[in-house]
Amino acid sequence: MTVLIIAFVLAALYVLSTRCRHGHKGLQALCGHGYAHRGLHGEGVPENSMTAFQRAKEGGYGVELDVHLMKDGELAVIHDAKLLRTTGAPGVIEDLTVADLPQYKLEGTEETIPVFSDVLKLFDGKVPIILELKCQDNNYAALCQKACDMMDNYNGPYCMESFDPRCIRWLRKNRPDVIRGQLTENYFKGSAAKLPWVLKFVLVNQILNFLLLPDFIAYRYKDRKHFSNFLTEKLWGCQSVTWTLTAPEQYETAVKEGRIPIFEGFLPK
Repeated sequence: MTVLIIAFVLAALYVLSTRCRHGHKGLQALCGHGYAHRGLHGEGVPENSMTAFQRAKEGGYGVELDVHLMKDGELAVIHDAKLLRTTGAPGVIEDLTVADLPQYKLEGTEETIPVFSDVLKLFDGKVPIILELKCQDNNYAALCQKACDMMDNYNGPYCMESFDPRCIRWLRKNRPDVIRGQLTENYFKGSAAKLPWVLKFVLVNQILNFLLLPDFIAYRYKDRKHFSNFLTEKLWGCQSVTWTLTAPEQYETAVKEGRIPIFEGFLPK
């Protein structure tokens, strides 16, 4: 009997730990759009480039993009902290300044790493944005503050998300008005993330949600049926976002399931 009581208490605590915030009035404006992952890239157009963002804007899509905080306090739009994959050069983006960026060409093209302020000028409030916060070396507070300061002047719909729960916690504490989302996946199924087992367990099962109170959960598409996602959607009424959809069939499924879709490699109908 004691074992059953303990099991029941632990199960109840787990369910309560997955609680989300429900009903942010700004979420509706983000729904109904497809979001081009790192812009509408491909065919010689690099990811997270000004041309990729221009193409997404012209196509009427929303955009998912990534920002890093550079050493001069400005935001660069690039996915990896390490520059090698996208530019072929050594180093990390956090060690650069705005003045350095023209030296780094994206994927062998003449495109360079964009400054976030230039991207916002291009979008001009006409593009819904999913902004991923990419912190490095514990700079999450400064990164979040800078991103919020810049988005305060953006007139279009947007939200912020991160794999790092500290960013979401910072937003809850300091900028509760901002729509915030926790990115996650099933880290036990081939993820490249090098995390301690306990942290993987916590993140996969969304045990920190009660501290973060995210407005949405952005779960990897192939992992979206995880039980923790079922709880956040069905019990707590949390909006679901899913990434990265690489085929029309996945996109159609995601939309039918009521998820905000992030896609790449094709044009949704």
